Amino acid sequence: MRFMSISQIRGTIEETFEPKRNALNAVRLALALSVIVWHSFPLTGTPSPSHPVTQLLGETGVDGFFAISGFLIVSSWIRRPAWWPYLKARFLRILPAFWACLILTALVIAPIGILLAGNGFPDGYAASAIGYVLHNAGLEMTQYGIAGTPAGVPYPDVWNGSLWTLYWEFLCYLVVLALGLANLFRFKIVVPALFVLCLAGLIVTTTGLSHNVDLTNGSRFGLMFAAGALIYQWRTVIPARWWLVGVAAVIVAVSSLLPDYRVVAALPIAYGVITVGTLVKARAFRLRNDVSYGTYIYAFPVQQVLASAGLSALGVPVFAAIAIPLTLLLATASWFVVEKPAMRLKGARVVTPPPVVLAE
Repeated sequence: MRFMSISQIRGTIEETFEPKRNALNAVRLALALSVIVWHSFPLTGTPSPSHPVTQLLGETGVDGFFAISGFLIVSSWIRRPAWWPYLKARFLRILPAFWACLILTALVIAPIGILLAGNGFPDGYAASAIGYVLHNAGLEMTQYGIAGTPAGVPYPDVWNGSLWTLYWEFLCYLVVLALGLANLFRFKIVVPALFVLCLAGLIVTTTGLSHNVDLTNGSRFGLMFAAGALIYQWRTVIPARWWLVGVAAVIVAVSSLLPDYRVVAALPIAYGVITVGTLVKARAFRLRNDVSYGTYIYAFPVQQVLASAGLSALGVPVFAAIAIPLTLLLATASWFVVEKPAMRLKGARVVTPPPVVLAE
């Protein structure tokens, strides 16, 4: 089942993309690393840079993740429109590593941070740690701290400020499932209509007509996911060209001057990250082991441990430089110990995208 017939245009995304020879894992890793840099501002108590820089550095990582996810997840359904294999694959990709992160944070990472801060364990830590795991196990983050920790850091009472986006990621998966079960992907207007609907929601919240947080987040993440899905829908006619990537980058940069750059930049971001991943075929960038998800989910608690040790005083560049290799070590362990074994339970070869992710 496909959205369109194969175009005769040479060098389209459809013709250029090779499942075994692409750099999408490398692109996702770069996006995850950009989140570490961005989080180094609030986690060191450094004032945020100007609004355009904040948008480009602080939000393109998450937005790019959602765009790639929209491209690959819709593709996954179109290639195999079966609800249980689809849902099983999504569960196995997100939840085991997510649960492991919650448990490891409560039992190991947070205690290390508390000890490095020179503080004793607060009263009720054990009960709060159990609550941290159980209350957040359904992907919707409702408890960020554990018994008032981390304390004495620039960003207190939050051990992981990144995981909240996974809830919205999974909601996007469920929307794809619902549209697939209703057989609506056969109508070419459906994905563009969802894109326009999310764009309208974003404009409503950006202009202050609504201050509903769910509408704001749903519009933002839905827009980027739909942008990736649109690239997939029109992959047979969209050319994959480096010069167009450059044009997209310029549009994104200029749009950062707007109150919300996604109003203009959503599709250019989606085109840019997907096309770069498609065009780069060098072996060095074909990452067989996808540590981008682990990088995303472990970076924040690692940075909070560093802040608890007083390293936030070193400033953003040094703080980020220390956090990156430590995070990559945990991410690599997460891939080999949790993620890859879990994905084998699908009964298929381990080639699937991670969730998207990134945080404010």
